[in-house]
Amino acid sequence: MVGKYLVMIYDNEAKWAEAGPPAEEANHLRHQEFAQANGAALRGGAQLGGSDSATSIRSDGNGGFVVTDGTFVETKEVMGGYYIIEAADLDEALAIAKQVPSPMGGVEVRPIIN
Repeated sequence: MVGKYLVMIYDNEAKWAEAGPPAEEANHLRHQEFAQANGAALRGGAQLGGSDSATSIRSDGNGGFVVTDGTFVETKEVMGGYYIIEAADLDEALAIAKQVPSPMGGVEVRPIIN
């Protein structure tokens, strides 16, 4: 049974800042190569803005919301992008996800529940 999976890309933004534009450009090319090699499985994806552009929303427990600037938690690695892939099973999804460029972090794979 074919299913969809979300591949979340986590990166260390401080390391990217240190590496600078040449490293970012090289990584962009690696993502283009990944997309070309795995185009049949890709159903979407995007690079996200930096964690400094995030806004978090939580329930206040009384029917309202608390809106704050920033991510839910402070960590060294934050979600920097994602791919939605279609695969026959988790093993195939993991094989594809292992090819996702993430030199300053890693990826997480989760099935999408319809």
